[in-house]
Amino acid sequence: MDARWWTLVVFAVLPSLGAGGESPEAPPQSWTQLWFSRFFLNAAGYASFMVPGYLLVQYFRRKNYLETGRGLCFPLVKACVFGSEPKASDEVPLTLRADATADSTPSWQILKLVFCASGLQVSYLTWGVLQERVMTGSYGATDTSPGEHFTDSQFLVLMNRVLALIVAGLYCVLCKQPRHGAPMYRYSFASLSNVLSSWCQYEALKFVSFPTQVLAKASKVIPVMMMGKLVSKRSYEHWEYLTAGLISIGVSMFLLSSGPEPRSSPATTLSGLVLLAGYIAFDSFTSNWQDALFAYKMSSVQMMFGVNLFSCLFTVGSLLEQGALLEGARFMGRHSEFAFHALLLSICSAFGQLFIFYTIGQFGAAVFTIIMTLRQAIAILLSCLLYGHTVTVVGGLGVAVVFTALLLRVYARGRKQRGKKAVPTEPPVQKV
Repeated sequence: MDARWWTLVVFAVLPSLGAGGESPEAPPQSWTQLWFSRFFLNAAGYASFMVPGYLLVQYFRRKNYLETGRGLCFPLVKACVFGSEPKASDEVPLTLRADATADSTPSWQILKLVFCASGLQVSYLTWGVLQERVMTGSYGATDTSPGEHFTDSQFLVLMNRVLALIVAGLYCVLCKQPRHGAPMYRYSFASLSNVLSSWCQYEALKFVSFPTQVLAKASKVIPVMMMGKLVSKRSYEHWEYLTAGLISIGVSMFLLSSGPEPRSSPATTLSGLVLLAGYIAFDSFTSNWQDALFAYKMSSVQMMFGVNLFSCLFTVGSLLEQGALLEGARFMGRHSEFAFHALLLSICSAFGQLFIFYTIGQFGAAVFTIIMTLRQAIAILLSCLLYGHTVTVVGGLGVAVVFTALLLRVYARGRKQRGKKAVPTEPPVQKV
């Protein structure tokens, strides 16, 4: 391997992990505090559940347990391993968005649109501001003490998933849902990738600024197109290449013109970019796996419940194995401000997902994408105002180019699909 590549690898893992925030982090005391070590420890914890579970599923399938099984455990094994095909009379038909809104007056539609846009903006703008505060700020600071930094991203993921599980469970109980037919174990794959993508997202904020993270999310259309071209031999239209090129130009303008963040270094920046790449990769897998699961005709809230159920199991098990669950609880006990921030963060994430489902069901994916694109632009502005991130004029123009390109993609895709028969679609569950 070329010496330059070894240099990059060394930079990525050097213990300069205290970038960003109000005060510098203390140097790591052991290898377990390095981000890549924590990542592999978490992954090993998830594997300790996934591997035995996979072997059990294969065992029950080889034994043809569905035909020969009996006893008290039979319903549980059937639901987890085999699932059940819903009866025609049990299915809740998916209605077209046009039918649902045909009898509504324009004034009522405007009010619903304002409600959806306001709910999404408040939920996810608050979520973004709190995310940066929790991961980069200190708690318990006094005149004589710099306070403590919260460092366990996995504990924060667990809190988000627990509340989302409760909200989805209550929704399923209170509102009629289709008869569930998917084998429960199939949710575990989306749960695993979702937990890892969320962990990478939180962890990346220790190394790169929030505006950089938002732009990285916005530009994930580029690797998606590259993978589609190389792996699936897909062809794209001219406007898709044009907007992808504009996005890459805008991101380059922002990254090259903006000065370094306080206390950042090439090592921490590269670590942040590696984590953002991990976030994009895991998040892409989550969306694709969820799309395949929707073949079972489930509702979005059922998907939300199944994914978050396994996410809670994985994160609780991993935290217990590492002895970190009580440590996170003690941190909450020491700092009531952190407990409030974590709770509010979880509330915004859980109810934001419900706003996603409702907005797409009422107005379609195009309107939802426009609202969320504007939300990302506002989030960058808020982060710069609240946390003092510096953006030059050229960097600001780069941000404008990125979001203009994203809106152009929505417009071009809408024109392409105009005149086609509307089909009911289910949105991906996790959007943050």
